[in-house]
Amino acid sequence: MEYKHPWIPMTKATEKEMLKSIGKKNLDELFSNIPEKFMLKHDLNIPRSHSEIEVTRRIQELAGKNKPANNGRTFLGAGIGMHYVPAIVPALASRSEFLTSYTSYQAEVSQGMLQTLFEYQSLLAEILEIDIVNSSMYDMATAVAEAARMTVRVKKKRSKFLVPGTINPEHYNVLYTYTEPADIEIERIEYDMKTGLMSLHDLRSKLDDKVAGVYIENPSYLGFIEPQVDEISKIVHDNDSLLVAGVDILSLGLMRPPGDYETDIVVAEGQHLGSPMTFGGPLLGVFGCINERKLIYQMPGRLVGMTRTKAEPYENGFVLTLSPREQHIRREKATSNICSNQALAAVTAAIYMSTLGPTGLKQLGETIGYKANYTARMLDRIMGVQAPAIGQSIWKEFVVQFKNGVSAKQVHEGLLESDLHGGRILTDEFPSLGESMLFCVTEVHSKETIDELVQTVEEIVTVGGANC
Repeated sequence: MEYKHPWIPMTKATEKEMLKSIGKKNLDELFSNIPEKFMLKHDLNIPRSHSEIEVTRRIQELAGKNKPANNGRTFLGAGIGMHYVPAIVPALASRSEFLTSYTSYQAEVSQGMLQTLFEYQSLLAEILEIDIVNSSMYDMATAVAEAARMTVRVKKKRSKFLVPGTINPEHYNVLYTYTEPADIEIERIEYDMKTGLMSLHDLRSKLDDKVAGVYIENPSYLGFIEPQVDEISKIVHDNDSLLVAGVDILSLGLMRPPGDYETDIVVAEGQHLGSPMTFGGPLLGVFGCINERKLIYQMPGRLVGMTRTKAEPYENGFVLTLSPREQHIRREKATSNICSNQALAAVTAAIYMSTLGPTGLKQLGETIGYKANYTARMLDRIMGVQAPAIGQSIWKEFVVQFKNGVSAKQVHEGLLESDLHGGRILTDEFPSLGESMLFCVTEVHSKETIDELVQTVEEIVTVGGANC
């Protein structure tokens, strides 16, 4: 009886039929164009087949060599945060009804998913104190880029977009990629080297009738809190430009929401809302705007709306509304090319926010703030270390600068030897900050681990400084 491979549906009869259809007698003739010197003359050294339990054990053995990032010993952030995800969140988000990353096109038979996305929009609109939130973007970087393009579409005949000098370099690169083909000029606003705060003088000098929008971050990429938001908002609006704010949603249990300082467009990273880091993706772009027709009609992505029947008894229904996408009727006039949103990540975010509630969000923000400020204060006591190296008020992330000839790379490698992962090295991104790292502290970090981090950094700096 002819042997049949359990997973490869190929038999000798099938092989013979396929060769005949292409006019070949055998496999040697099929591969005759391969030079003889490259032909393998012996069998491959492939191990025998293994049972499922043997394969599982081997995979577990290899996986055991990894060092998990969720053990509370990783202080890497830079926009992607390690947060605790309650067990209820993945349990509900992984239900078969939600297991799709795509949007419901047939609204009449997709009421459950549409209602869930509607709840996601509503929860974020309340937290951000903004009128309209769409049903998600790819990530914060593309949300910033889409916001820039949106400001130019709204403010016609204007083609300039201003950003803070402390913007996330990766976000800036994505922003440039999106705006350069549209002939949008991106210009950085200067900042104070000690406080990190945006220079209001430089902002005023750069504002003219060509500026469509101004982008601010609060907290900033470098972790400090921007207290000048009201002044910035007034200056921007006095120029008839649009204000775009990038925020960390988990900070809003403590900090003022962007709608409170009259932001026109809001963007954020939604990965913090119940999604793991998973090597950098998938992420979740949050995008919202105020309730003005000219803005809503230019908003990228999708909106889920709620309607009801005309006659009693009234019944509610959910629909996709205002979706001028390129594969719909709009073609080249579409507001964006968001072909698939992060629906499953948005569902996860909705479940996470519902689980925390207002009290939980506030408590989480306080916990993160306490731990981050404690870490910075303890690091700052070390001779040759300054923390925070820029800014006065911090919440979750902060810059640590190393002096006395100690490099950030030395600190990073020394921490790894102690099974600790430090922050993102900023030396190349922000040379003016010298040898520095961006640390991120969240609720997953225990006081014991933070104290171990501080002690390890002190040992590294002391030894490194002595060798200089």
